[in-house]
Amino acid sequence: MAKRSKKAHEATGTPALQAVVRAGIPHQLHEHAVDMHAEGEIGPESARQLGVRPERVFKTLVADCSGHLVVGVVPVSHHLDLKALARAVGAKKAQMADPATAERSSGYVVGGISPLGQRTPLPTVVDDSALEHETIFVSAGKRSLKLEIAPADLVRLLGAQVVQIRTLD
Repeated sequence: MAKRSKKAHEATGTPALQAVVRAGIPHQLHEHAVDMHAEGEIGPESARQLGVRPERVFKTLVADCSGHLVVGVVPVSHHLDLKALARAVGAKKAQMADPATAERSSGYVVGGISPLGQRTPLPTVVDDSALEHETIFVSAGKRSLKLEIAPADLVRLLGAQVVQIRTLD
């Protein structure tokens, strides 16, 4: 696992990194390899490469909640509970957004969507398990980059709700 300091990317970083730097939020940037052809989900593999428990690495998912796009941020060790996400935003139902729609809205590619610095800021719900950790890892806007950040800082910067939206299987 290679680590880069935040200074290495400040001038030319992703919109996610620029948002964190602009807000003056303490963070650390981590770079890791990504094998898009490996079997299984890339989230748990990212956690392994980062040397952290999967419960600390969070994926950013875009859902369509009764016709409105919403972001859900959940640990890679769990799935997004679409019913819980819909309830959190007062929608009747939710389904995963089409990948092309998620990419257009966020400005990021699927697998590298960050909750931060999105092209179109969307209502965001962060799973409550994030607050159990001193820091968590979220995408920095590329499949191979993660931002380590305090969950309270992430929630504050996003203006996010904190609700249990992970499945409990």
